[in-house]
Amino acid sequence: MQTKVENNKAWFLVMPVFLIVAFSAIIPLMTVVNYSVQDIFDPYTRYFVGTEWFKQVMLDSRLHEALLRQFVYSITILAIEVPLGICVALMMPTKGRGASLALILVAIPLLIPWNVVGTIWQIFGRADIGLFGAFMSSLGVDYNYSSNPTDAWLTVVLMDVWHWTPLIALLCYSGLRAIPEVYYQAARIDQASRWAVFRYIQLPKLANVLVIGMLLRFMDSFMIYTEPFVLTGGGPGSSTTFLSQALVQQAIGQFDLGPAAAFSLVYFLIILLVCWVFYTTIMNMQKDK
Repeated sequence: MQTKVENNKAWFLVMPVFLIVAFSAIIPLMTVVNYSVQDIFDPYTRYFVGTEWFKQVMLDSRLHEALLRQFVYSITILAIEVPLGICVALMMPTKGRGASLALILVAIPLLIPWNVVGTIWQIFGRADIGLFGAFMSSLGVDYNYSSNPTDAWLTVVLMDVWHWTPLIALLCYSGLRAIPEVYYQAARIDQASRWAVFRYIQLPKLANVLVIGMLLRFMDSFMIYTEPFVLTGGGPGSSTTFLSQALVQQAIGQFDLGPAAAFSLVYFLIILLVCWVFYTTIMNMQKDK
């Protein structure tokens, strides 16, 4: 019987990937873990404090408020972007030049950098020079995102919906294009309604695509920083201060590296835990079906 000879030299092919991951993720993470258990006064003076910073972070009311604000924001944009993205994908043409043109137009917001998106909406929402602000003023609405917390919150949500709904739309569009034509032919033979086609053919086939899209959008929305920072700076007050902004304020604004490192690790674990629960729940729902 001939024995199979394993060529371990193949590991050298993936060694560059391990090195890149080590330098870009693992080493910085270990540095943060090191900072989270020390009280740092300067580059040469530091004291070991154990889990003191973690206790402080877990009891910090600012963290609790920012975490609640973050969850409300993420759930809100998912509730808007997912149905809206599906509707946009269903309305997009599938053949001819119109299909290519629609794909280009829908993808344009995704190509704009995050800081530019914040600047666009900063101008767009002003009542004196912005179209949206002027439109709201013409309706008699006292709209001012820089001084009204509700207006600031709604503007940040609208900005995110405009920026990231195309991602859900494009994912759903690709999922719809992957459905074999025979399903639609069978539906036409059975004289199925448009709603029945969507409910029993398109939506089940989009399940896996929607799971990916929802996970991507949830993780990204939970880490949002640039757009609201450019638009409102976290204000008015702390109405649009999310976890990432609170972390930056503590790490850079106050230079509390120890508590900030503990804060970032808790932040990281929250994202992992919520994504795991989210993914497991959706997959179990699909299995039940």
